[in-house]
Parts: sequence; C-alpha cells; structure tokens
Amino acid sequence: MRKDFHRVVAIDGPAASGKSSVARELAGRLGFAYVNSGAIYRAITWHVLQKAIDPGDTVLIGQALESVKIACRLENDDSRIFIDDADPTDRLHEDRVNEAVSRVSRVPSVREIVVRKMRDYARSYDLVVEGRDIGSVVFPDTPYKFYLDASPKVRLRRRAAQGQRDEITLRDHADSSRLASPLIVADDALVIDTSDLTIEEVVGKVIAQLKLKGLAV
Repeated sequence: MRKDFHRVVAIDGPAASGKSSVARELAGRLGFAYVNSGAIYRAITWHVLQKAIDPGDTVLIGQALESVKIACRLENDDSRIFIDDADPTDRLHEDRVNEAVSRVSRVPSVREIVVRKMRDYARSYDLVVEGRDIGSVVFPDTPYKFYLDASPKVRLRRRAAQGQRDEITLRDHADSSRLASPLIVADDALVIDTSDLTIEEVVGKVIAQLKLKGLAV
C-alpha cells in the first residue's frame, strides 16, 4: 500500500453477491470505516437524471460534473454522499437509477471522481470498501482482496427479496464489458462463492484469510 494510505480491505463482486452485507459486517468487526463505492456512482447517476441528462451522453455528463459539488462524508463509520448539499440516500435504489447506473458509471470522468473520493478516504481511515474494481483499480496494492460471487439464480432471488428489479444478466454484461475499469477478479483476490453461505460464514472466511495475511483482528 502507498505510505499515505491506511489499511484497506477490498470486497469486489457482481450485483447481489453479498458484498454490501459482508462488507458492512466486516467493517464493524474490524473497527474500520465502511465505504460503498456503488452508492457514490448511484448518487452521481441520480444527479444526472435530476438534470434530465441522457445517461449515455458522455460529453454532457462530463460537463455537468465540472461544476457540481460532491461531498463524501463518514458518519458513524459509514459513508454518505451529498450532491450540491442534497442528500439522495433515499433515492439511490429507485428503478430509474437502477436502470441508468451502469451507463453513467462507465463514463471515465465519473470513475475518476469516484476513485479520487475513495482514495481520499484511505488517507484518513482504515477502510472496508466494496465495489467492482476496488482491488483491481482503486487500491491495487492492498494485500487484502476478496471477490464474492454467487449463482445467477441465487443473485436474482436476493435482488427480488431486496425489492430491486434490475436485470442481473444485463448488469453483469455492462459491468464486465465496459472499457473503463471493468469488473474482473484481481489476480491476488480470494474468490468466495456465497451461494450457500450465510453472511456470518462469509465474514468468517474473510477474517480467517486476513489473519493469515497478518492483519490483527
């Protein structure tokens, strides 16, 4: 890790693989701050939609973000995102955001902003960060990398239980095929299939690996 960064545990994986639940529980167990990178992308997507910008218009999105104020704050060791002082937390999983977030998040200028925000966090806090390119792009030097996955059937069931209606297959393709920071498994990440595991069981596997790597737990 860079000398100006604190310790970072990277949790990557596709939608409904269990990233958020595991990362949040793990952060609590470790006493680290929890950062959901997807929430930052969703907040920016919400802003783009509020401005009636086409989620596929890379130029207009880039121009809109030149003047916007994006503030990422930690409250009770949990990240919150404010866009021009507005708090979109309750809007981040609206259907329209679900449908547009993949297109907005593939815009290079958007990814640059989010990467910068997450690295700013790491200069002040020990982190558990979940996303799709945390171990491969955002914090490639962290020794603590995990990739969670589950069968498509299980992930669809989990998504439905969350009240979400976004199409898993289309989201997987969009995330894996984008040119900017695609969803991949980092070479040195431990892959965990969460299909038949509880959150506690997955967290236990992660903690066991962290101990092997010398992280005091």
